Amino acid sequence: MNQLRVRLYIPQSYWQEPIISRIISCFQVTVNITGAELEKNTNIPGRFDLELRGSMSQISDCLNYLESLNIKVFGKANADGDSWYC
Repeated sequence: MNQLRVRLYIPQSYWQEPIISRIISCFQVTVNITGAELEKNTNIPGRFDLELRGSMSQISDCLNYLESLNIKVFGKANADGDSWYC
């Protein structure tokens, strides 16, 4: 089992879409939401901090899917608890 910490920047056009639910069901990854920020009535993308757990193939497929939606993904392996980076 591998773990990857990522930060997603989700455009407002996707706020009504079940993006996180889809990655769980389609790619069989375990998702822990460790932070989130959504501000209504702005053009600022929403931010989600996630821990993804699964095989490297599952995580890779999940990230490819998110990027295909033009969702900005920043991340770092969480081997020793390092913090986020952008």
